[in-house]
Amino acid sequence: MRELPEEIELYRDRKWRREESLKVDTAEQVEAMVEELGFCLGLTDARKEMPSVYIAVCGRRDAHMPRNVQKDPEASRAWVLKDEVMARGKVYYAKLIKGKSWFLAPRMIPVFNAIWGCSRKGEGGILSKNARTVLKVLRKEWEMATADLREECGFKEKKDLTTALDELQRRMKVVPQEALYVPKFTYIWTLAEARFPEEMKIKIPRDEAVKELARSFLEAYGLTHLGELSGKFGFQRWESGRANHQLVDDGFAERLATGVYKLASL
Repeated sequence: MRELPEEIELYRDRKWRREESLKVDTAEQVEAMVEELGFCLGLTDARKEMPSVYIAVCGRRDAHMPRNVQKDPEASRAWVLKDEVMARGKVYYAKLIKGKSWFLAPRMIPVFNAIWGCSRKGEGGILSKNARTVLKVLRKEWEMATADLREECGFKEKKDLTTALDELQRRMKVVPQEALYVPKFTYIWTLAEARFPEEMKIKIPRDEAVKELARSFLEAYGLTHLGELSGKFGFQRWESGRANHQLVDDGFAERLATGVYKLASL
C-alpha cells in the first residue's frame, strides 16, 4: 500500500466510514454512504484500497477479513446488510468489474452502463449463447430463483448458469434482487432494466462517462496516484489521463505530478 499524507487518510476515514463514530449498522446508513461516494464494494477489506460495506461496518482503517468469516461478527453483519440493501432496491447491487460485488448510487448507473453495458442490438455479437438464453428467459418471466432459472434454460451443469449470470451482471443486464435462505439458499434474479428502469434508459457517451467516474473516484479518494484509476477500473492509461486532465481544466482537480491528482477543494 502507498504511503499517503495524513490529511488524505483522515479525509478517507470520513468518506469511507473508517471511524468508530461513523461506522454503519443499518441498511439506511449503507445507502447514505453509497449515495455520497457514488460506488463502493461489498465484502472486501483494506487490502483492496477501496471503500466497502465491510470496512464501514468495522469502522477502522485496518479492517482485514478473517480466514473464518462464518464466525466473525463484523463479516456476518456486513453480509446481512448487503442482503437488506439488495432487497430494498434503492441502490444498484451486482457483480461488476473484476468479478467483485459493487454497490452503485442511482446516478452512477448510466455511467457504468455506458462503459461496461451493451445495447440490446449489440447483444448478439457480445454476449455468449448461454447468457442470451438466460436473458431470453428473464425477459419472459421477469424474476426467477436460481434453480428455476437453470431448469428453464435447460442447463445441465450449475457452472453454465453461474458463468452466464456473471457475464450478464458484468454487462449490467441482470441483478440479484433478493436472497432467500428458507427452505434453502437462493437468489432471485431480475432484469436491471426492471429494477432501475429510468436510470437504464439514460444514454451518455463513453468519454463523458469515464470523466464522471474519474470525478466520483477522486471525490471518494481525495488523492489518486499514477495508474490508480486505470488499475481499479481496467481503463487504458490514456483514457484515465484524458479524464483527469479534463477535471483539472474544470478546476475540480489539481495535478501534483505525473498521474497524481488531488481534489481541488481539499
